[in-house]
This record gives sequence, structure tokens and C-alpha cells, in this order.
Amino acid sequence: MMQCNIDARGKLVRLIGGVLCLVVAAVLAVLAVAGAIDTPWVWLAVAAAGAGGAFQVFEARAGWCALRAMGWRTPV
Repeated sequence: MMQCNIDARGKLVRLIGGVLCLVVAAVLAVLAVAGAIDTPWVWLAVAAAGAGGAFQVFEARAGWCALRAMGWRTPV
């Protein structure tokens, strides 16, 4: 079971980081569809940024950090 392991500041940092990653994923996807980026690898970057951003938003909402749950100390 996931227990809250971050405070309000940590939640805010993860939420901002997650939203920024989701914005980057959306911008990359639009550029790829428009033809401005023509490498097939851009979709891997879109998927990675989207998944990472979504997970950070989840962490912020749940008040839970995966790295802290594994015993790593994070500065925020």
C-alpha cells in the first residue's frame, strides 16, 4: 500500500515537473505530425515524456514518491 511520503513542497515540484513533461510531449507530437521533425525516434521521445509526466502527476496527486519508497533520499 502506498503511504504519503512527500510534503506539500514535494507534491508541487512533482506536479510542475509532470505538467512540463506533458507539454514537451504534446509539442513534440505536434511537430512530428506537422512534419517539422521527420525521424521515427521522435515517437519514442513523445512516449517517454508523456509516460514520465503522467507518472509525476500521479505521484503529486497521491503524495507518494517512488524513489523515496525505494529508500533513496530526494532533496525535495
